[in-house]
This record gives sequence, C-alpha cells and structure tokens, in this order.
Amino acid sequence: MLRPSPAPAPALRSVLAALGSPTAVREARTPALRAAQGPLSPEVPLPVHVLDVREQVVPSGQAPRTRLTGWRFLIRGTDRAVAAADTMLTLDGWSFSHFFEGPYVTATERALLQAESLPTVYQPRLLSVPELYMLTLWLHGDTDADGASSSPDPADLLIPLAPAPPGIAAHRPHRVADLLPVLTLRLAPPPLFGTPAPA
Repeated sequence: MLRPSPAPAPALRSVLAALGSPTAVREARTPALRAAQGPLSPEVPLPVHVLDVREQVVPSGQAPRTRLTGWRFLIRGTDRAVAAADTMLTLDGWSFSHFFEGPYVTATERALLQAESLPTVYQPRLLSVPELYMLTLWLHGDTDADGASSSPDPADLLIPLAPAPPGIAAHRPHRVADLLPVLTLRLAPPPLFGTPAPA
C-alpha cells in the first residue's frame, strides 16, 4: 500500500500549466504525449533523490544521505501513463522542467503497482544512482515524513527499475541495507597497480 507525499503546490501548478500549453506539449520530445487522445492528468507525485555513494564516508550500519533534485509526475492518459513530467527547484521556486517518455515511465508504473500489493504502507519516492545509470522506486517506511527528507532507512525497500544495471534484477525489492553495499562496491575505484586489494 502506498501513501504518496504531497508535492509542493507550485510544482504541480507548473506541470498543469505545461500540460495546458499547446506549445509545451507540441515541442516536447514525447510522441506518446502529443498523440494522446482525451484528457491528460499529472498523478503520483514522486520526489526524486540522487545518491552518490562515492562522495560519502558512511559509518557502518547507516545509509548514505541523498539530495532532492526534483519532483516527478506520471502523466496519465485514458488507461495508462503515457509520459512523465519533471520539475526542478529554481531561484523562483519549483518550476516545470520537461516532459519525457521511455522505459522508466512504464517501469515506474509497474513498480508502483507491485508496491501497492505489499502488506506494509510505504511512501513512494525515486532514488537515482547516476554513476550506475540506475533508477529505483524507493519505498520509505515513514509515511508521515516530508518527501524532501534525505536519509534512507536501512529497512526501506528499493525496487530497481528496468533497465537495471547488469547483475541487478529489475523489479525485485531489496532492503536498503542489502542493496547499498552492492552499489558501493560497484562504485569503488579499482586498486592501483601494485597495491594489494583490500581484504
């Protein structure tokens, strides 16, 4: 079961304004959005957090911090999500950034449906690991938390979205405490020539 965090009102207003602008929709690189018949509505606001485990020294047993980079809305057509809209924080507040489509839109919708069937209530977020070209649905256990808060709990779940990096199964839930060490290991620089590898 999911309990999304409410998006900042200016972020939602900026997406609604972009959807109502023929120019914004026509110029978007989203054929599915331009071809959609019927009304389009922004749904499921998801705060987008970025994780960079290489730049952090994290005490054992604690999850690294993340930073909020935007809010993403799935743009629903008649029966499915046809695109997504990203917003970003500017000097004037939250504003529309761009529309897009592609595999992560479908994968996000699939992961949300998957999460709805779980017995625990979660707050959905997105967690990006740019160095691995990886995006996950982050299921945060504190459903009353501010969506902008930036610390994953070790018991939170991460569902890697397809396409996932090689060796990481897409759409398989992982506890943060189990998946983050794997990501950290992948992002660690290789040992210098002639230097013994860590034990």
